[in-house]
Amino acid sequence: MGSDILPSLIIIVICIILSAYFSATETAFSSLNKTKIKTMAEKGQKRAKLVCNLVDEYDKLISTILIGNNIVNILLSSIGTVLFVKIYGNIGATISTVVVTIVVLIFGEITPKSIAKDFPEKFAVFSAPLINFFIIIFTPLNFIFTQWKKFISKFFRIKKDIGMSQEELLMFVEEVQQDGSIDENEEQLLKNIIEFSDISAEDILTHRVDVEAVPIDISKDELINFFAEKGFSRVPVYRENIDDIVGVINQKDFFIKGVASDKDITNYMTKAYSVPRNMKIDKLLKVFQKDKIHMAIVLDDLGGTLGIVTMEDILEEIVGEIWDEYDIVVEDFYKMTDSKYRVNCDVSLDDFFAKFDLVEDESDSNTLSGWIAEKIEKIPEVGDVYNYDKVKIKVVAVEKHRADVAEVYLS
Repeated sequence: MGSDILPSLIIIVICIILSAYFSATETAFSSLNKTKIKTMAEKGQKRAKLVCNLVDEYDKLISTILIGNNIVNILLSSIGTVLFVKIYGNIGATISTVVVTIVVLIFGEITPKSIAKDFPEKFAVFSAPLINFFIIIFTPLNFIFTQWKKFISKFFRIKKDIGMSQEELLMFVEEVQQDGSIDENEEQLLKNIIEFSDISAEDILTHRVDVEAVPIDISKDELINFFAEKGFSRVPVYRENIDDIVGVINQKDFFIKGVASDKDITNYMTKAYSVPRNMKIDKLLKVFQKDKIHMAIVLDDLGGTLGIVTMEDILEEIVGEIWDEYDIVVEDFYKMTDSKYRVNCDVSLDDFFAKFDLVEDESDSNTLSGWIAEKIEKIPEVGDVYNYDKVKIKVVAVEKHRADVAEVYLS
């Protein structure tokens, strides 16, 4: 009896091993980081190159895995049933079903897939030569299934979407960062680039109440003092008020070889470039580059001045805040205690919600300052408090009729 059972046991063990191999291979190839594999292939690893080739023919790969897995599992079930019937008689089939199911689940599915999930690249590189061999062996069957797929697709016409949405790109960047291929700074830079085309001029402008501009009839001495005090390289020029900006003065044009010009201001003033508030900054950047300008006046829907956008503002959306020697460094979020923050109200509303992990609110405001005024439904005053989600927001400083600094208390 023992000599009759031994061959069956050997075949069963081989089937379990192959079942585990096919299951682990499926998980490894579906979970691997393509960037890592391509990097390994570029460094000359032959097996990594083979993995890349197999990934490119994923339909053939997955078809081979499923064919192989089904063959060994059916063979395992059949031999198990014959073996248990021989040993236990009529109840052998029932016992075989229970035992084989448990064995296949533990050793042929759950365990190998868990291991492959933790080390997908390593296992894919390990399994590539053997699975490539099975692909060759099962070529006739793969051909049949490929033709069947083409036949079925004629009845179910599905438009193939080969593109990747912005959300998928952002998720991919997060996954790459979590895998350690890039650091947090590189992740943020890539995210900024991906989201760049969604940002409009009104999202990054310096609002009209904060715009520093000079009248067209300003005197030479006053203009000298203005540049000395403000440290700006360019300044808008208005005729009657801020809604009537007629040009821009460049400091280097005004100071010729270090000496202020005696000419009338209109002689070295360049024409102001105006853009609608909803113009996307990727298009605006192209205009800046083409026309060699560094500042644009952002207009509201009625043609009035909403604010200004500079080349620096656009670049900061990619690389982050740029400080020069004249800037006063302002920290948007200053942690006072574990549950208390001091916040610059000029911070974007999206950054504010993200910082404190708050439920995003439907609002027309782009900054925390505008949002606070919108919620309290009046001009903010020092001491005003607004509760939202899990935070309490208290206005502690006001400038030009809007919230300048707020304290945020976490609940």
